[in-house]
Amino acid sequence: MFENIGGGELLIILLVVIVLFGPKKIPELAQGIGKGIREFKKAVKGVEDEIKDAAKKE
Repeated sequence: MFENIGGGELLIILLVVIVLFGPKKIPELAQGIGKGIREFKKAVKGVEDEIKDAAKKE
C-alpha cells in the first residue's frame, strides 16, 4: 500500500501533522491510535476464538 512513499514524502507528512496538531498533541494521538489498534486486535482474536470453538463443536 505504501510502497511508493519515499523519505521526502514521509517528512512532509510529518511536518503537516506537527503543524495541524502541534507537538504537544502528537503523543496523545499516538496513544489513542495504539489503544485503538490493541482493541481491534483483541476483537479479532475474540472472533477467531469463537469460530474455532464453533468448529470444534461440530
